[in-house]
Amino acid sequence: MIYSRVALTAAAIAAAATAPILQAEQRNQDSSTRTPIKHVVVLFQENRPFDHYFGTYPNALNLPGEPQFQPRPRTPQVNGLTYELLHNNPNKVQPFRLGPGDVVECSQTHVYKNEQQAADGALTDKLLMDKFVENDGATNKQGVPTDDGSPFCDPSMVMGYFDGNTVTALWNYAQRFAMSDNSFATNWGSSAVGAINLISGNTHGAQMNGVPVDVIGTDIVGGSVIGNPRPELDDCSPATTNRITMAGRTIGDLLNEKGITWGWFNGGFRAADPTKTCTASHLGSNSQPQADYIPHHEPFQYYPSTANRQHVPPSSPESIGLTDQANHQYDLDLDFWPAAESGHLPAVSFIKAPAYEEGHNRYSDSLVEQRYLVETINRLQRLPEWKEMAILIVWDDSDGLYDHQPPPLVNASNTSQDALTGPNSCGQSAAGAYQGRCGYGPRLPFLVVSPFAKSNFVDHTLTDQTSVIRFIEDNWGLGRIGDQSFDDRAGSIENMFDFSRHGSARHLFLDPATGQPIEQEDNR
Repeated sequence: MIYSRVALTAAAIAAAATAPILQAEQRNQDSSTRTPIKHVVVLFQENRPFDHYFGTYPNALNLPGEPQFQPRPRTPQVNGLTYELLHNNPNKVQPFRLGPGDVVECSQTHVYKNEQQAADGALTDKLLMDKFVENDGATNKQGVPTDDGSPFCDPSMVMGYFDGNTVTALWNYAQRFAMSDNSFATNWGSSAVGAINLISGNTHGAQMNGVPVDVIGTDIVGGSVIGNPRPELDDCSPATTNRITMAGRTIGDLLNEKGITWGWFNGGFRAADPTKTCTASHLGSNSQPQADYIPHHEPFQYYPSTANRQHVPPSSPESIGLTDQANHQYDLDLDFWPAAESGHLPAVSFIKAPAYEEGHNRYSDSLVEQRYLVETINRLQRLPEWKEMAILIVWDDSDGLYDHQPPPLVNASNTSQDALTGPNSCGQSAAGAYQGRCGYGPRLPFLVVSPFAKSNFVDHTLTDQTSVIRFIEDNWGLGRIGDQSFDDRAGSIENMFDFSRHGSARHLFLDPATGQPIEQEDNR
């Protein structure tokens, strides 16, 4: 069934009357969807595996002085940290609980090869998930002056996890809406790998100066991104790093071809003072200045068809989501919220927080991330479009932190940087398959916040990062990206929805500081 609005709002009519006919037609096209969802908002966070946030869900320790969490009756269990895994874990260090006072952590070693070694399947026919301390645990000093006397990072911290007394908001969203305990990174690797997969499902196609490249240090192998090269088509990319472009197509290209409004909205992408666009910063959790904008966290900047090299603004607030000089790449504060709160919310919005709020260990933390997520979701729920919206909360990679669940091997690779099933081995790749894409990678959290989300529901369907773009493709009838993109094999997230709830606008407003409910409306 196709769900379409029968009438435009007054604000939309006014905008259409002053916009070019083509723009009005494009916004009308947004509402022709396979489900009642007319607006998808993807909140793209950083560096957390499932067990790190939900390993003991729904059971929290509830120590005095910490936000309390009590699960609703009949809350389903998750595939998490069992008694055996907590007390007889095969790793060098047993998993241990972190509280609200422990949120400032070192970032762990989370690179393509090390993560495969941590999973440890080289001498067996299965992944043992037992070498995290040795391979992923951080030992270097991070984000602090070299002479301040701070200790080096403790590699055992790779085994730490939080519960509902710290990531209280996420546990409350899981209680009221839906989450998955069987969703994985598309490939092993770090931030750029996850970001590129989120929009294209294909990390293959790295180029320098328009020429395909096979290997660049530990950033590129087999022509695929496995590290964090910076986008060449971004004036904020540092000149001293590997800089590349990507060949191939993205979900942005499919949306453009179908005439659907969309945008990537990044904290710090522009600054009120244009001379500070690349240098705008906030104090990070490590008490050091942290640039708001990180180029390799903005995947559309790798692609010539979608890059906004000079970070130019849109031609007008009304044009946000349409194709103009900004090329669908925008600032979060200067562009997204003015558009959303004036009746111009795009059909598809990818939202990236300024770095200090994105949850990445070292320069951000879980409580700062919680505040940002709650403030953002509270604000989105107050939009008229909330009644037809799905908010997808997803993460880019695991930071190398421990998760006990072995991912299925759905894509093999045999390069010098592979080590999952033996030296230079991640299974046995098929003839013609792109290399350097060993996957699936680590298990990651995935939450759906929507009036249509099932309530207090845990989905066990196998999904990965490209399940996000598969939902967008299916909802708007876009087709597939092709060229070995993982979107063609991605599992569906639709089991987390109940579309019979059409017209029921449930809300859950939380306190940004505590993650506890402060206002609820029709939370059936």
